[in-house]
Amino acid sequence: MDTPRIEHLAERQRYTLVDGEGTVIGFAAYRDSGEQRDFHHTEVDDAYTGRGLATKLIEYAVGDTRAQDKRIVGSCPMVAAWLRKHPGLDEFVDHPEA
Repeated sequence: MDTPRIEHLAERQRYTLVDGEGTVIGFAAYRDSGEQRDFHHTEVDDAYTGRGLATKLIEYAVGDTRAQDKRIVGSCPMVAAWLRKHPGLDEFVDHPEA
């Protein structure tokens, strides 16, 4: 299997994982509010789980968000867990209210 590509669909406020056939197999959805980008939902099709694709998607989305000088909010549990594993990004993260 080819490695899926990641696309940023700014008009839909999401990053998508797309397989070689052009089928969307996962996404990370967000909402922009001022200087913050709040990732609120991430999922990968069950047929593709266990391959580290969600991690690659989140890593790409966070990197792209930083390149746009936006702060990161991880409302999505998957994104929040990834951010906790990368404390070097803490200065760019606004943790959601509990």
